Amino acid sequence: MQAVWTEKYRPRRLSEVVGQEPITERLSAYVRSRNPSHLLFAGPAGTGKTTCAIALSRELFGEGWKQNFQELNASDERGIDVVRGKIKDFARTAPLSNAEFKIIFLDEADALTSDAQAALRRTMERYTQTCRFILSANYSSKIIEPIQSRCTVFRFRPIRSDAVKGFMRHIAQQEGLALSDEALQALVYVASGDLRRAINALQMSGTLDKKIEPKTVYQVSAAAEPMAVVELLRAALNGDFLKARDRLDQLLIEGGLSGEDVIKQIHRSIFDLPVSEKEKVALLTRVGEAEFRMVEGSNERIQLEALLAHFVLAGDNIRRSKTW
Repeated sequence: MQAVWTEKYRPRRLSEVVGQEPITERLSAYVRSRNPSHLLFAGPAGTGKTTCAIALSRELFGEGWKQNFQELNASDERGIDVVRGKIKDFARTAPLSNAEFKIIFLDEADALTSDAQAALRRTMERYTQTCRFILSANYSSKIIEPIQSRCTVFRFRPIRSDAVKGFMRHIAQQEGLALSDEALQALVYVASGDLRRAINALQMSGTLDKKIEPKTVYQVSAAAEPMAVVELLRAALNGDFLKARDRLDQLLIEGGLSGEDVIKQIHRSIFDLPVSEKEKVALLTRVGEAEFRMVEGSNERIQLEALLAHFVLAGDNIRRSKTW
């Protein structure tokens, strides 16, 4: 069975982590000091938060790092009983192999209930001598202020395009894949700063053919080709509603995309349209309204066609003002 590449190519050391050099440099300083504080890793998915936590533990504890490292997913075990039971029991026991402390890594800590976070706050304070906590969150604002004040906060940014490209080339070389510049650009597009998504897309594409094509990348990623979305918007802005509707049908029916997938790509493609900044603002406002209605449960088809109808009217107004 083929190994999952996100684990196969997970960096073992902080210096190997891709695209987060300012953070890894600071964490390396903590390793040298041998006395890190509690840490809070905040940022989007797929940007290296879990990888940095594991790499930090490896460098602190060496080969026996798993004995002094406990990983919990707070979205699965999010109640106060978990904090009072599993977390507290691990935190209160002495570290092994002559280590000075142990590490508890709470992934998706922003999913913890308010009561659980309040209990965690006291546990962090009481067992500092034997345990350090690393909290990972997509939204640091959902972590209560008393916990944030006890942690050193590291804010992870989306992975830069050049870093994604470099890592994709490395994997392609290791796996014997032919990766063209066009396919590489497609991987960067579908990743949107999420390196894990790019790796998964490359692995799925590689199982189909050793020669990676852009079309394959978009297919396995459940994404439309950027030009297909741009052509959809251009048709609407040019006043051809039926053509735009046909393009939408191709994305939804032939491409198998969901309404939310389509509207997210419409949002990204608006910035490539040759219209004024003022018109882009107006179009983005309407896209946001349609996306909100869809998330709230409105019919996807009706909202998308209504959005295209608005684009048709907006294009008519643009031509009248001679800005199109």
